[in-house]
Amino acid sequence: MEIAVLIKQVPDTAAVTPRAMKADGTLNRSALPAVFNPEDLNALELALQLRETYGATVTAMTMGPPAAAEVLRDALFRGADRVFLLSDRKFAASDTLATSTVLSRALEKQGPFDLVICGTQAIDGNTAQVGPQVAEKLNINQLTYVEAVEEIAGGIIRARRVIEDGKEIVRSALPVLLTVTDTANIPRPWSVKNIMKYKNAKTALEVPEEKTLDRLKQKGLFIETLDCAKIDLDPSRCGISGSPTMVKKIENVVRRGKTHQKIELTDNGIKMLLTELIADYTFD
Repeated sequence: MEIAVLIKQVPDTAAVTPRAMKADGTLNRSALPAVFNPEDLNALELALQLRETYGATVTAMTMGPPAAAEVLRDALFRGADRVFLLSDRKFAASDTLATSTVLSRALEKQGPFDLVICGTQAIDGNTAQVGPQVAEKLNINQLTYVEAVEEIAGGIIRARRVIEDGKEIVRSALPVLLTVTDTANIPRPWSVKNIMKYKNAKTALEVPEEKTLDRLKQKGLFIETLDCAKIDLDPSRCGISGSPTMVKKIENVVRRGKTHQKIELTDNGIKMLLTELIADYTFD
């Protein structure tokens, strides 16, 4: 079985400060530390678990600048078999539509894949659009908000997904795309063995010297970079030209209480607290 996992390096939104905002209201990514998108870690873990159960090759892909190779090394440390970096200046400023176009073209070039797995959403956008858009462009089924895979047999996958009022069991023929929730599993840590094996894995963007690249290829440490030309993609379909979405402004909203008061742990203090809660319709 061939499994592709779509992962993303994202700014750590938990560390947002006023410096993280540019004058035009957009996000200053350079002012934030970069992390592995949390739900993509769950997606990778699910793929590795399926490999252990059914046997598979796990291929991780990420789209981003050269620095995004860091999450690919992270994926290798956790157990991925192959990795690809989708990087090209023409990809810059891609919205979800353009991003899904690039990812789907790369999957077509490196596939076919029986399963494509990704996190439900990325913490820098929270749109939950890329996975479903990739499935649509690949013309395959999609199962969203997946929490567990119950079984894969006879070309059919049975999965448990989270819905608004509970959970449901659904089935689909392969190939299929899954978006995975953060409740699916606990991602495994790096393997010391894999760290020692892949710590020197590099892309051509990181090591331009031809002799060094040849050595990396011979040792299986070369991370291939795919650009517009390598995936046969018209540049007008990615980047700004392929992105109809316009971000008007990003705001950092911090709620602060105007005042505070100390409630004494006495009968009168508790009565006063209850009176105020009832008056604010907080407690009835």
